[in-house]
Amino acid sequence: MRAEALKGHLDGLLLATLEGGPQHGYAVKEALRESTEGHIDLPTGTVYPALHRLERAGLISGSWSVVGGRRRRTYELTAEGRKALSDERDSWQEFASAVTAALGTRPWPATS
Repeated sequence: MRAEALKGHLDGLLLATLEGGPQHGYAVKEALRESTEGHIDLPTGTVYPALHRLERAGLISGSWSVVGGRRRRTYELTAEGRKALSDERDSWQEFASAVTAALGTRPWPATS
């Protein structure tokens, strides 16, 4: 999937990935890849800055732990993050319905 197609949707995708419970950053990346059957396979250089931004915005909270001698940060949705995810889903449904209506009901390419 082209990166341009994800613009404006990354936050919602990451929030949805965390809806099932706390995960560390790399697990978030892998869960998103798996849930989209490999169509969305983001580089870690995209995922971690987005997670940090979501944390600063109060939509997720993070905590440090040590696993196998390595420190890792685990993230989970906050109440504000759950509300943002719900809003994002509503917005996505509206957008997807409009695009489907535009692309699905007209001959392609349009003829005069």
